[in-house]
Amino acid sequence: MRILFLLVLLASCASTTTSTLKPQFNKDLDGFDYPYEVRTFTLTDYSMAYMDIPSVGPSRGTVVLMHGKNFNGAYWGKSAADLSKIGFRVIIPDQLGFGKSDKPTDYQYSFHALADNTRRLLDSLKIEQVSLVGHSMGGMVATRFALMFPKRVTRLALVNPIGLEDWKRYVPYTPIDQRISGEKKQTRESIVAYQMKAYYDGKWSDEYEQTAAHLIGWAQGPDKDITAEVAALTYEMVFTQPVVYEFELLTMPTHLIIGERDRTALGRNLVPSKVAQNLGRYDRLGKQTCKKIKNCSLFSLKGIGHLPQVESYNEYITSLRDFLIRK
Repeated sequence: MRILFLLVLLASCASTTTSTLKPQFNKDLDGFDYPYEVRTFTLTDYSMAYMDIPSVGPSRGTVVLMHGKNFNGAYWGKSAADLSKIGFRVIIPDQLGFGKSDKPTDYQYSFHALADNTRRLLDSLKIEQVSLVGHSMGGMVATRFALMFPKRVTRLALVNPIGLEDWKRYVPYTPIDQRISGEKKQTRESIVAYQMKAYYDGKWSDEYEQTAAHLIGWAQGPDKDITAEVAALTYEMVFTQPVVYEFELLTMPTHLIIGERDRTALGRNLVPSKVAQNLGRYDRLGKQTCKKIKNCSLFSLKGIGHLPQVESYNEYITSLRDFLIRK
Protein backbone atom coordinates (compact mmCIF):
# COMPACT_ATOMS: atom_id res chain seq x y z
CA MET A 1 0.00 0.00 0.00
CA ARG A 2 2.87 2.39 0.86
CA ILE A 3 4.48 1.77 -2.56
CA LEU A 4 1.16 2.34 -4.30
CA PHE A 5 0.67 5.60 -2.37
CA LEU A 6 4.13 6.83 -3.38
CA LEU A 7 3.49 6.00 -7.03
CA VAL A 8 0.21 7.90 -6.96
CA LEU A 9 1.92 10.85 -5.26
CA LEU A 10 4.74 10.93 -7.83
CA ALA A 11 2.26 10.74 -10.69
CA SER A 12 0.33 13.62 -9.17
CA CYS A 13 3.49 15.74 -8.87
CA ALA A 14 4.55 14.96 -12.42
CA SER A 15 1.21 16.12 -13.77
CA THR A 16 1.23 19.35 -11.77
CA THR A 17 1.40 22.39 -14.04
CA THR A 18 2.97 25.73 -13.21
CA SER A 19 -0.51 27.20 -12.86
CA THR A 20 -0.90 25.35 -9.51
CA LEU A 21 2.40 26.57 -8.10
CA LYS A 22 2.79 29.65 -5.91
CA PRO A 23 6.32 30.98 -6.47
CA GLN A 24 7.73 33.63 -4.17
CA PHE A 25 10.67 35.77 -5.25
CA ASN A 26 12.49 38.57 -3.52
CA LYS A 27 13.13 41.82 -5.38
CA ASP A 28 16.40 40.43 -6.83
CA LEU A 29 14.66 37.35 -8.27
CA ASP A 30 16.90 34.96 -6.36
CA GLY A 31 15.95 31.44 -7.43
CA PHE A 32 14.45 32.56 -10.74
CA ASP A 33 16.41 30.88 -13.53
CA TYR A 34 17.80 32.84 -16.46
CA PRO A 35 18.87 31.05 -19.66
CA TYR A 36 22.45 32.36 -19.53
CA GLU A 37 24.93 33.50 -16.91
CA VAL A 38 23.82 36.74 -15.28
CA ARG A 39 26.55 39.34 -14.86
CA THR A 40 26.43 42.68 -13.09
CA PHE A 41 27.53 46.15 -14.13
CA THR A 42 27.97 48.77 -11.44
CA LEU A 43 26.42 52.15 -12.10
CA THR A 44 27.32 54.96 -9.69
CA ASP A 45 25.02 53.76 -6.91
CA TYR A 46 23.26 50.73 -8.33
CA SER A 47 23.84 47.31 -9.88
CA MET A 48 22.55 46.49 -13.37
CA ALA A 49 22.17 42.84 -14.40
CA TYR A 50 22.78 41.64 -17.93
CA MET A 51 23.57 38.59 -20.05
CA ASP A 52 26.32 38.50 -22.68
CA ILE A 53 26.02 35.70 -25.21
CA PRO A 54 28.96 35.29 -27.64
CA SER A 55 28.47 34.80 -31.35
CA VAL A 56 28.94 31.46 -33.03
CA GLY A 57 31.05 31.59 -36.20
CA PRO A 58 31.98 34.75 -38.11
CA SER A 59 30.78 37.86 -36.31
CA ARG A 60 27.94 39.97 -37.68
CA GLY A 61 28.15 42.50 -34.84
CA THR A 62 26.20 42.98 -31.61
CA VAL A 63 22.47 42.95 -30.93
CA VAL A 64 20.96 44.42 -27.75
CA LEU A 65 17.59 42.94 -26.73
CA MET A 66 15.44 45.24 -24.55
CA HIS A 67 12.65 43.77 -22.43
CA GLY A 68 9.16 45.12 -21.80
CA LYS A 69 7.65 46.49 -18.59
CA ASN A 70 6.01 43.26 -17.44
CA PHE A 71 9.06 41.19 -18.35
CA ASN A 72 12.78 40.75 -17.81
CA GLY A 73 15.71 39.63 -19.92
CA ALA A 74 15.04 35.92 -19.39
CA TYR A 75 12.27 35.71 -22.01
CA TRP A 76 14.79 36.60 -24.73
CA GLY A 77 16.61 33.28 -24.24
CA LYS A 78 15.40 31.54 -27.39
CA SER A 79 15.89 34.66 -29.54
CA ALA A 80 19.42 35.06 -28.19
CA ALA A 81 20.29 31.47 -29.02
CA ASP A 82 19.10 31.78 -32.62
CA LEU A 83 20.77 35.16 -33.18
CA SER A 84 24.02 33.86 -31.69
CA LYS A 85 23.97 30.92 -34.10
CA ILE A 86 24.04 33.27 -37.10
CA GLY A 87 26.95 35.32 -35.83
CA PHE A 88 25.61 37.97 -33.45
CA ARG A 89 26.94 38.73 -30.01
CA VAL A 90 23.82 39.32 -27.91
CA ILE A 91 23.59 41.64 -24.91
CA ILE A 92 20.44 41.42 -22.77
CA PRO A 93 20.20 44.02 -20.00
CA ASP A 94 17.73 44.06 -17.16
CA GLN A 95 16.94 47.74 -16.92
CA LEU A 96 17.22 49.36 -13.50
CA GLY A 97 13.98 48.58 -11.66
CA PHE A 98 13.45 45.29 -13.50
CA GLY A 99 14.52 41.65 -13.37
CA LYS A 100 17.65 41.02 -11.33
CA SER A 101 18.81 44.65 -11.39
CA ASP A 102 18.52 46.93 -8.38
CA LYS A 103 15.11 48.46 -7.67
CA PRO A 104 15.57 51.83 -6.00
CA THR A 105 12.40 53.59 -4.92
CA ASP A 106 14.12 57.00 -4.81
CA TYR A 107 15.32 56.93 -8.43
CA GLN A 108 13.92 59.22 -11.12
CA TYR A 109 12.97 56.63 -13.70
CA SER A 110 13.06 57.98 -17.24
CA PHE A 111 13.70 56.59 -20.70
CA HIS A 112 16.64 58.97 -20.99
CA ALA A 113 18.17 57.50 -17.83
CA LEU A 114 17.59 53.87 -18.87
CA ALA A 115 19.02 54.56 -22.33
CA ASP A 116 22.08 56.21 -20.84
CA ASN A 117 22.55 53.35 -18.37
CA THR A 118 22.56 51.00 -21.36
CA ARG A 119 25.08 53.24 -23.12
CA ARG A 120 27.33 53.06 -20.05
CA LEU A 121 27.04 49.26 -19.99
CA LEU A 122 28.05 49.07 -23.67
CA ASP A 123 30.97 51.43 -23.03
CA SER A 124 32.18 49.13 -20.25
CA LEU A 125 32.07 46.22 -22.72
CA LYS A 126 33.87 48.32 -25.35
CA ILE A 127 30.97 47.93 -27.79
CA GLU A 128 30.53 50.95 -30.04
CA GLN A 129 27.79 50.08 -32.54
CA VAL A 130 24.78 47.82 -32.07
CA SER A 131 21.51 46.73 -33.55
CA LEU A 132 18.68 47.34 -31.10
CA VAL A 133 15.60 45.15 -30.61
CA GLY A 134 12.93 46.41 -28.22
CA HIS A 135 9.69 44.73 -27.20
CA SER A 136 6.76 46.52 -25.53
CA MET A 137 8.24 49.14 -23.15
CA GLY A 138 11.63 48.05 -24.44
CA GLY A 139 10.58 49.59 -27.74
CA MET A 140 10.30 52.95 -25.99
CA VAL A 141 13.73 52.52 -24.38
CA ALA A 142 15.25 51.44 -27.71
CA THR A 143 13.68 54.38 -29.54
CA ARG A 144 15.00 56.82 -26.94
CA PHE A 145 18.47 55.26 -27.17
CA ALA A 146 18.38 55.56 -30.97
CA LEU A 147 17.37 59.22 -30.71
CA MET A 148 20.07 59.99 -28.14
CA PHE A 149 22.90 58.02 -29.76
CA PRO A 150 22.01 57.67 -33.47
CA LYS A 151 25.60 57.01 -34.59
CA ARG A 152 25.77 53.97 -32.34
CA VAL A 153 22.65 52.27 -33.75
CA THR A 154 22.98 50.49 -37.08
CA ARG A 155 19.45 49.01 -37.07
CA LEU A 156 16.37 49.32 -34.90
CA ALA A 157 13.70 46.61 -34.58
CA LEU A 158 10.53 47.21 -32.56
CA VAL A 159 8.37 44.24 -31.57
CA ASN A 160 4.86 45.36 -30.57
CA PRO A 161 6.31 48.45 -28.91
CA ILE A 162 4.08 50.45 -26.63
CA GLY A 163 4.12 54.21 -26.95
CA LEU A 164 2.80 54.33 -30.52
CA GLU A 165 0.09 56.67 -29.22
CA ASP A 166 -0.02 59.25 -26.43
CA TRP A 167 -2.38 57.81 -23.81
CA LYS A 168 -2.28 60.90 -21.58
CA ARG A 169 -4.30 62.71 -24.25
CA TYR A 170 -7.23 60.40 -23.52
CA VAL A 171 -6.71 58.81 -20.10
CA PRO A 172 -7.07 60.73 -16.81
CA TYR A 173 -3.94 60.87 -14.66
CA THR A 174 -3.71 58.56 -11.65
CA PRO A 175 -1.78 60.08 -8.71
CA ILE A 176 1.30 58.06 -7.81
CA ASP A 177 0.06 57.12 -4.33
CA GLN A 178 -3.06 55.60 -5.86
CA ARG A 179 -0.94 53.81 -8.44
CA ILE A 180 1.28 52.33 -5.72
CA SER A 181 -1.77 51.24 -3.73
CA GLY A 182 -3.19 49.51 -6.78
CA GLU A 183 0.09 47.70 -7.50
CA LYS A 184 0.22 46.41 -3.93
CA LYS A 185 -3.14 44.69 -4.48
CA GLN A 186 -1.84 42.57 -7.36
CA THR A 187 -2.34 38.81 -7.04
CA ARG A 188 -1.66 35.84 -9.25
CA GLU A 189 -5.30 35.92 -10.30
CA SER A 190 -5.25 39.60 -11.29
CA ILE A 191 -1.95 39.22 -13.18
CA VAL A 192 -3.18 36.20 -15.12
CA ALA A 193 -6.54 37.82 -15.84
CA TYR A 194 -4.87 40.93 -17.28
CA GLN A 195 -2.41 39.01 -19.45
CA MET A 196 -5.05 36.58 -20.69
CA LYS A 197 -7.19 39.49 -21.87
CA ALA A 198 -4.47 41.86 -23.06
CA TYR A 199 -1.92 39.43 -24.48
CA TYR A 200 -3.35 36.00 -25.23
CA ASP A 201 -6.94 36.37 -26.44
CA GLY A 202 -8.43 34.72 -23.37
CA LYS A 203 -6.09 31.71 -23.44
CA TRP A 204 -3.53 30.53 -20.90
CA SER A 205 -0.78 27.90 -20.87
CA ASP A 206 2.29 26.80 -18.94
CA GLU A 207 4.45 28.83 -21.34
CA TYR A 208 2.44 31.97 -20.64
CA GLU A 209 2.59 31.23 -16.91
CA GLN A 210 6.38 30.99 -17.06
CA THR A 211 6.60 34.38 -18.76
CA ALA A 212 4.54 35.87 -15.92
CA ALA A 213 6.14 33.84 -13.11
CA HIS A 214 8.40 36.63 -11.87
CA LEU A 215 5.45 39.03 -11.51
CA ILE A 216 3.43 36.38 -9.70
CA GLY A 217 6.39 35.59 -7.45
CA TRP A 218 6.91 39.26 -6.62
CA ALA A 219 3.23 39.75 -5.77
CA GLN A 220 3.53 36.85 -3.31
CA GLY A 221 7.09 37.53 -2.18
CA PRO A 222 8.79 39.17 0.80
CA ASP A 223 9.60 42.42 -1.05
CA LYS A 224 6.20 42.93 -2.64
CA ASP A 225 5.86 46.48 -1.29
CA ILE A 226 9.15 47.49 -2.94
CA THR A 227 8.42 45.82 -6.28
CA ALA A 228 4.91 47.32 -6.26
CA GLU A 229 6.28 50.82 -5.70
CA VAL A 230 8.85 50.42 -8.49
CA ALA A 231 6.13 49.09 -10.81
CA ALA A 232 4.11 52.23 -10.13
CA LEU A 233 7.10 54.51 -10.72
CA THR A 234 7.90 52.87 -14.04
CA TYR A 235 4.22 53.00 -15.06
CA GLU A 236 4.46 56.75 -14.46
CA MET A 237 7.47 56.87 -16.77
CA VAL A 238 5.64 55.05 -19.54
CA PHE A 239 2.51 57.17 -19.20
CA THR A 240 4.18 60.59 -19.07
CA GLN A 241 7.14 60.20 -21.46
CA PRO A 242 5.81 59.38 -24.95
CA VAL A 243 8.16 58.87 -27.90
CA VAL A 244 5.37 58.97 -30.48
CA TYR A 245 6.14 62.55 -31.52
CA GLU A 246 9.76 61.79 -32.45
CA PHE A 247 9.60 58.79 -34.76
CA GLU A 248 10.23 60.99 -37.79
CA LEU A 249 13.65 61.84 -36.30
CA LEU A 250 14.90 58.26 -36.55
CA THR A 251 17.54 57.90 -39.26
CA MET A 252 18.60 54.24 -39.13
CA PRO A 253 16.79 51.36 -40.88
CA THR A 254 13.84 50.47 -38.67
CA HIS A 255 11.68 47.35 -38.69
CA LEU A 256 8.32 46.90 -36.97
CA ILE A 257 7.09 43.42 -36.08
CA ILE A 258 3.44 43.82 -35.14
CA GLY A 259 0.95 41.32 -33.79
CA GLU A 260 -2.25 42.91 -35.08
CA ARG A 261 -4.53 41.42 -32.39
CA ASP A 262 -2.68 43.37 -29.70
CA ARG A 263 -4.83 45.94 -27.90
CA THR A 264 -2.38 47.02 -25.18
CA ALA A 265 -3.25 50.51 -23.93
CA LEU A 266 -2.42 51.97 -20.53
CA GLY A 267 -5.50 53.23 -18.72
CA ARG A 268 -8.07 51.70 -21.08
CA ASN A 269 -10.23 50.86 -18.06
CA LEU A 270 -10.38 54.54 -17.07
CA VAL A 271 -12.05 55.87 -20.22
CA PRO A 272 -15.53 55.47 -21.79
CA SER A 273 -15.99 52.38 -23.96
CA LYS A 274 -16.25 54.49 -27.14
CA VAL A 275 -12.78 55.87 -26.43
CA ALA A 276 -11.34 52.58 -25.19
CA GLN A 277 -12.27 50.69 -28.35
CA ASN A 278 -10.01 52.94 -30.40
CA LEU A 279 -6.96 52.70 -28.14
CA GLY A 280 -4.20 50.14 -28.67
CA ARG A 281 -5.31 49.32 -32.20
CA TYR A 282 -2.04 47.76 -33.32
CA ASP A 283 -3.59 46.76 -36.63
CA ARG A 284 -3.70 50.51 -37.33
CA LEU A 285 -0.80 51.78 -35.21
CA GLY A 286 1.82 49.67 -36.96
CA LYS A 287 0.98 51.14 -40.35
CA GLN A 288 0.65 54.69 -38.99
CA THR A 289 3.99 54.50 -37.19
CA CYS A 290 5.90 53.06 -40.13
CA LYS A 291 4.75 55.97 -42.30
CA LYS A 292 6.39 58.38 -39.84
CA ILE A 293 9.81 56.74 -40.04
CA LYS A 294 12.05 57.56 -43.01
CA ASN A 295 13.51 54.09 -43.55
CA CYS A 296 10.89 51.68 -42.22
CA SER A 297 9.67 48.17 -43.00
CA LEU A 298 6.64 46.50 -41.43
CA PHE A 299 5.91 42.83 -40.79
CA SER A 300 2.35 42.24 -39.58
CA LEU A 301 1.03 39.08 -37.97
CA LYS A 302 -2.73 38.68 -38.16
CA GLY A 303 -4.33 36.96 -35.19
CA ILE A 304 -1.23 37.45 -33.00
CA GLY A 305 -1.14 39.60 -29.87
CA HIS A 306 1.41 41.45 -27.77
CA LEU A 307 4.10 38.75 -27.77
CA PRO A 308 4.89 37.50 -31.27
CA GLN A 309 8.07 35.92 -29.86
CA VAL A 310 5.86 33.67 -27.73
CA GLU A 311 2.74 33.18 -29.88
CA SER A 312 4.35 33.00 -33.32
CA TYR A 313 8.05 32.43 -32.77
CA ASN A 314 9.06 31.05 -36.17
CA GLU A 315 7.48 33.90 -38.11
CA TYR A 316 8.85 36.47 -35.67
CA ILE A 317 12.45 35.21 -35.64
CA THR A 318 12.52 34.80 -39.42
CA SER A 319 11.42 38.40 -39.92
CA LEU A 320 13.85 39.70 -37.30
CA ARG A 321 16.78 37.68 -38.61
CA ASP A 322 16.16 38.73 -42.21
CA PHE A 323 16.08 42.39 -41.17
CA LEU A 324 19.26 42.19 -39.10
CA ILE A 325 21.31 40.52 -41.86
CA ARG A 326 19.79 42.49 -44.76
CA LYS A 327 22.42 44.26 -46.87
